[in-house]
Amino acid sequence: MAAEHVIVTSTTDSEAAARELAAQAVEARLGACAQVVGPITSVYRWEGAVQTDQEWRVEIKTTADRVPALTERLRQLHGYDLPEVIATPIVGGSAEYLAWLSGETRDAG
Repeated sequence: MAAEHVIVTSTTDSEAAARELAAQAVEARLGACAQVVGPITSVYRWEGAVQTDQEWRVEIKTTADRVPALTERLRQLHGYDLPEVIATPIVGGSAEYLAWLSGETRDAG
């Protein structure tokens, strides 16, 4: 059974950029809420070399059906050539919270 709710995670190079990604996602109703975590240290291979950088993580709570649009929006806004965009299923939680999450990712009417 596929999860109805997910956490979409991305990272970026500044707190300001992370806050902007979070705000844009929530403003567009592509996410119900978002947290900015950081700074964190990321170690990764890029263009053949191991890199270590300070980054900020953005965690956006949304519904599974909003992931494609959210992914596209993050790609449009992101400063990275290849931004991290990972959706992790939410397999449980407060029914009231998950209902709120679903409601906040629908068009206001």
